[in-house]
Amino acid sequence: MTAGGADAGQADRTDRRVELALGALSAAVLLLIAFMIVFVFSKAWPSFSHNGLAWFGPGGNVDEQLTNIFNSPADPSKYVYTLHAWPLLYATALITGVSVLLATAISLLSAMFIVEFAPAWIARILQPVVRLLAAVPSVIYGLIALLVLVPFVGNHVISDAEKESVQFVIQLDGTSVLVGVLVLTVMITPIMVAIVTDALRSVPRGWTEGAAALGVNRFRALRTVGLRAARPAIVAAAVLATARALGEAIMLSMVSGSLGFAPNPLDGVTFFFEPARTLAATIVDHADELSVKPSGQTIYAFAAVLLISSAFLSFAGWAARRSMRKYTLQAR
Repeated sequence: MTAGGADAGQADRTDRRVELALGALSAAVLLLIAFMIVFVFSKAWPSFSHNGLAWFGPGGNVDEQLTNIFNSPADPSKYVYTLHAWPLLYATALITGVSVLLATAISLLSAMFIVEFAPAWIARILQPVVRLLAAVPSVIYGLIALLVLVPFVGNHVISDAEKESVQFVIQLDGTSVLVGVLVLTVMITPIMVAIVTDALRSVPRGWTEGAAALGVNRFRALRTVGLRAARPAIVAAAVLATARALGEAIMLSMVSGSLGFAPNPLDGVTFFFEPARTLAATIVDHADELSVKPSGQTIYAFAAVLLISSAFLSFAGWAARRSMRKYTLQAR
């Protein structure tokens, strides 16, 4: 065998070993995910089976229900599982949805400015700053909001009339849906800005220059050509930001009021100042109750809902990117 043939054989064996190692690692990750899903749902099943579809509906005070579950008798046959988690589901969807919508609009405009309109020296400064903001721990945002934003809203934004209008139902002290949405938007926007900026920069320059040559202004050329080409990346950014928003717990537990209450849109402007608590924040607030079996199973049920939501979100994002791929291929 020649030296060249020996080298080729050695390279093939090395490639084979690397392929097997990466395959084993991928299989291990998949098995770990499968084990996690099975474990969470097996723990959560008693809560779902006892309540049925009523688990997802309204009825009673969810905080009182959680307290009753925690105070269940020691006899397993007398465990309390009754729970109507609608206020928590509603708060999760409300705070996450509004935050992602605001973050998407802000991130698109910010990315367009950085890529097309910002002077070079400003763009060089903004890019590392955006990545730094994306890496800041959520507890830092929560601490700043709790010490600065919450007192400001409670003392200067909420009027005495608004506090009195709901004083027999809840207390308005500044921790609210509004503060939760604002801080969560600030948290997830840098992630989206970083992804969308990279996507816009990867769009061939000739595409937008061709549109500009036809007399279209720079903003419209970037909006109609650049953003269209970057749509799969925009969807990926939105999915990633939504997943982080769904799982955010510490910050929302600190600033959103941490109360199992469903804010009422019929209350007008006061609606934004009412407290709420998401599923993830509820898990954090009741984590010390895991040792009580029915409470632990209920908390695992919250985790199971978040897992299902994240899975549907990922599949929806994958389907959206796949449907957009044909337009990108046609443009090329």
